[in-house]
Amino acid sequence: MFAFSTRAHNRTVHSRPSLRPNERRSVRALVRSLEELAHGTSHLFTAHLPLAGPRGEVLTLPRFLFTGPGSAGSSFQRIGIFAALHGDEVASAHAAVDFVERLAINPEIARGFEIFVYPVCNPGGYADATRWSRSDADLNREFWRDTSEPEVMLLERQLRNLSFDGLVALHTDDTSDGAYGYASGDVLARHLLEPALSAASVFVPVNRGNRIDGWNANGGIIESHGFTGVLTAPPGQQPRPFEIVFETPHFAPLDQQINATTAALTAVLENQRALLGHAPNL
Repeated sequence: MFAFSTRAHNRTVHSRPSLRPNERRSVRALVRSLEELAHGTSHLFTAHLPLAGPRGEVLTLPRFLFTGPGSAGSSFQRIGIFAALHGDEVASAHAAVDFVERLAINPEIARGFEIFVYPVCNPGGYADATRWSRSDADLNREFWRDTSEPEVMLLERQLRNLSFDGLVALHTDDTSDGAYGYASGDVLARHLLEPALSAASVFVPVNRGNRIDGWNANGGIIESHGFTGVLTAPPGQQPRPFEIVFETPHFAPLDQQINATTAALTAVLENQRALLGHAPNL
């Protein structure tokens, strides 16, 4: 098992800015460290997606691919990580960037995986420090509903074309004082989310309530897709991937949310690898 350390990285990484209400933020500044890392490692690749805004502006939806080590000819599990669908949930974006930085330091964490990371799925909302997109839409209520929202249409094409084996959506919740998650899709999703929450609990508490976000919960886990229109795999995809939504408490310190999310993502990969290793004997 890979140990997760709270010690600082042994190199300089991008600074974590203080979060002030109504402050415009730069997507490019957020992902600059990853773009620089991509020039120095054979594991990380940059493949950003252009996006037309509602007022004719050109936005960028950043995308990174991290390929872990693996044996020649072996098949890789393809995992998608999606953050900042709500533009004001900036901790999720910083956590996605931080996770890729840690993969670059220790690629073994990603052994056997192709990991597509989308740190800012709502670039207009992120820049404007608002939950909504530039067209005033809640993007996480628009998936697979014949939407005209360009961000969602772009992400739906990614979901169709890449046929992920697992999806993790990162969010923050301003009504919860602890981390929690939704588990759906593959029957093993709960078995991935339980250790992920345990790893996150080193940094933030876990919400143990019986009702979370309006849903029945057990041990911080809601076994449901949740609200209509949230980011999921295409309706007809078979086999279904595991699907996890991981939520940190919005008002917890930024560094604690980042560390909790990175620990959770690391645990997801570790346990998915272990489950795959045992699958032939199940």
